[in-house]
Amino acid sequence: MADAPLQGKLIEFKGASLAVMTAHVRDTEAVRLADALHMMLGGMPDFFAGEPTVLDFAQLANIPERVDWTAILSLLRRYQVQPIGVRNLPETLHDGARRAGLALLGAEGLSAEQRVIAPPPAPAPVVETPPAAAPAPASSEAVNIVAPTLIVDRPLRSGQQVYAKGGDLVLLAGMSPGSEVIADGSIHCYGHLRGRALAGARGDTSARIFSTNFGPELVSIAGVYRTFERGIPQAVAGRGAQVKLTGSDNLHTLEITPLQND
Repeated sequence: MADAPLQGKLIEFKGASLAVMTAHVRDTEAVRLADALHMMLGGMPDFFAGEPTVLDFAQLANIPERVDWTAILSLLRRYQVQPIGVRNLPETLHDGARRAGLALLGAEGLSAEQRVIAPPPAPAPVVETPPAAAPAPASSEAVNIVAPTLIVDRPLRSGQQVYAKGGDLVLLAGMSPGSEVIADGSIHCYGHLRGRALAGARGDTSARIFSTNFGPELVSIAGVYRTFERGIPQAVAGRGAQVKLTGSDNLHTLEITPLQND
């Protein structure tokens, strides 16, 4: 006779910590959000690779009478963002969020990485991989393990992407328009910086971007970005420059300054 199935073991609930991304949404109009995301990400599909996301409305400029949740969720999923809940949402909009299948979270919500709606992206397609780290020496004391720096010694062409996971990225031969580099740490470009450069991809606000020949299409640090449709500032165009964040946690702005090489 076959063994009877164990009752009560077909499902179990256990506590677990879930790291999720936070998208700070400052507008509920889907058309304007679509334009902003397209400008920010270049219309690139699958940018976030299915990351679970909490939508935070604490910085919402105007409270609408209703929200087209279907349009907003469809837009975010186009970029592989998976919204699982909302927080700091005005109470008048709670019913609509519930009907859309979103959880209503408190001000603290889940243990989430603080990020704006654009980057930090999930790992992009990798054309280079960092060398394996050497085994850490045995010690009775805790050892800080530093992620290896990824060094690329050939120029990046249009359409190529490089992602330095967990550390800095060093480009020894520059990059062309239409290429993209992403790093969890800082980006150092010894040559033409002509494509898209995204540093601090997982929320490191201390990350920076350095270039000896500055002329990118887009730069971003910890999700705070800037594009250059109107041209590169004259003080740094084609020259050495650095990009860093200034300001407080909720009011970060990008600062681009010349590099002092003397």
